[in-house]
Amino acid sequence: MKDNSNIAELIQLQPDFIGFIFHEKSPRNVVDHIEVNFPSNIKKVGVFVNESEEFIHSKIISFKLNSAQLHGNESPEFCQKIKDLGVDIIKAFNIHPEFDFKQLKAYEPYCDYFLFDAFGKKAGGNGIVFNWELLNQYSENIPFLLSGGIDETMVDQIKIFKHSQFVGIDINSKFETANCYKNITNIKLFKDELFS
Repeated sequence: MKDNSNIAELIQLQPDFIGFIFHEKSPRNVVDHIEVNFPSNIKKVGVFVNESEEFIHSKIISFKLNSAQLHGNESPEFCQKIKDLGVDIIKAFNIHPEFDFKQLKAYEPYCDYFLFDAFGKKAGGNGIVFNWELLNQYSENIPFLLSGGIDETMVDQIKIFKHSQFVGIDINSKFETANCYKNITNIKLFKDELFS
């Protein structure tokens, strides 16, 4: 997100995280500072794709980020370096039938969450859903967020999805009226249905 008034509206719905994309190739790339007061219970997440430690550090400081979502080919060692900067780490992986879940073991010491997204042409924001049954192969100890094309029609699917480490969902493009501008009414309806 990057529109101040839209962010302020979303804060009223009390999400756990609000994301800001720092990736020049993305139409959602954030350049200007966010002039919104955040309550302490909502974490500001910076989303990065194969950026340098120095670049990420500069954004952590200037945007007062609580978490870094690493959405590229970052190694476990790189995750450790970013975690040492004082933020939580959300490491994203694009899931497909040949995905090797064993590789996640090396990331465990340095990640607070994994984010499982669909495999597409872009690093994220493809707006497509992957086969959630593939996550039956995941047996590590890090909680995960489910992402990839989630929209308001999927409440029932989310409610019946069961996994011991499943702790939340990541919504984005399917709840936008334009790049970075969220449909607050649809998100509220979705949240109300999800928790009803």
